[in-house]
Amino acid sequence: MPKTHLYFVPGLAANTKIFERISLPKEHFELHFLDWMIPTSIDESIEEYAERLCAKIQHKNPVLIGVSFGGIMVQEMSKIIDCKKVIIISSVKSNKEFPKRFKLVQVTKAYKLFPSKIISNIESYERYFFNDYLKKRAELYKIYLSIRDKKYLQWAIYNVLHWKQKESIPDIIHIHGKKDEVFPIKHIKNSIEIENGTHVMILNKAKTISEILKKECFLMD
Repeated sequence: MPKTHLYFVPGLAANTKIFERISLPKEHFELHFLDWMIPTSIDESIEEYAERLCAKIQHKNPVLIGVSFGGIMVQEMSKIIDCKKVIIISSVKSNKEFPKRFKLVQVTKAYKLFPSKIISNIESYERYFFNDYLKKRAELYKIYLSIRDKKYLQWAIYNVLHWKQKESIPDIIHIHGKKDEVFPIKHIKNSIEIENGTHVMILNKAKTISEILKKECFLMD
């Protein structure tokens, strides 16, 4: 029986290490991970970027899986290539699921004030993380948020806030945490809800997510 090929896209600024705890039966699934690329320019469209990512896919009819901004990206990719299924985690299916503060940031253009310099050089700011919780978060940022190019960060933030998708694509699978602080569950419709799941549940709820992925992918056969 041929294996199902799963292609994963991480969240904004994140590297593919965020998927290291995902575990699926190797006899049925082959996992592939797509790293973020630096945009060709700050004005590269999300459609053009999605085409460049699609060029890295080496198997026909794959399953596309994305986390957060990666979830937005795999939806754009699904408009370009044929795929068995699109699965998004801690993400949104349309701009209607954005929280109100996203719309406010977009209108006021406050995103231009985003401290991309902090992410791009987090080591320089470590001394400001006084308590243990913040120090732990800083360590996680260093491990998992390694895409620190300023042009990429500005491009990615702009393209999240200005995503034009108004309606959900058909048959999409949406896995979402009930305590997601970035995309609150109250704005999300038709999702598989994970109890106590936060926006970074790909790290600490990987076993639960793996079981859902296995079930959903087996349902396709």
